[in-house]
Amino acid sequence: MFIRQREVGQFAVFAYLVGSETTKEALVIDPAAEGESLVKEAADNKLRIRYIVNTHSHIDHVMGNKRMKDLTGAEIIIHEAEAPYLVGQPSDLMHMFSAEPSPPADITIKEGDLITVGDVSLKVLHTPGHSPGSVSLYVDGLVFTGDTLFVGGVGRTDLQGGSWQILVSSIRDKLFTLPDTTVVLPGHNYGEASKSTIGVEKVHNPYVGSRAYR
Repeated sequence: MFIRQREVGQFAVFAYLVGSETTKEALVIDPAAEGESLVKEAADNKLRIRYIVNTHSHIDHVMGNKRMKDLTGAEIIIHEAEAPYLVGQPSDLMHMFSAEPSPPADITIKEGDLITVGDVSLKVLHTPGHSPGSVSLYVDGLVFTGDTLFVGGVGRTDLQGGSWQILVSSIRDKLFTLPDTTVVLPGHNYGEASKSTIGVEKVHNPYVGSRAYR
């Protein structure tokens, strides 16, 4: 399995290029900016991007969807509860982020679905709280957590559709039940490192870790 983590744009977003070493099919998670560079990296590794997967619909994560789709023809995938928010973003927000509107979703997903490229399958974990249709994606000891869980942090819950109680439940009941060795690959470069593990976050995360409850 090919995986590349890239910080893109001005908002510390992590985009991920994930592909099959066997079939050379790939997907890109949250291509918020620098689409040409991501496509070049795929081409340099002989990968063909088939899917654009959004962990949620917030503008800082989807503002690169149109460019990526124009460059690759890839289909856009997002959770069914998040799809309505993908299009029709407020014009003032678009202007503030200097963003292009995203095309609508081509495919919607739900809890337990698999997103497959070649011999690589990402399992969809519905992890709302930051937004109603936020998802995390689990594959082979790795979990892409979007804005649900960061390294030493969690996603904000003061935006429309956010809920602190639901976020904590998503993290503790879905993510923290994964094996402790599972590598956490977050949606932003906000922590002291670019990745963590479930075991470390279960203990040390100051918001939801066990030490937060002492």
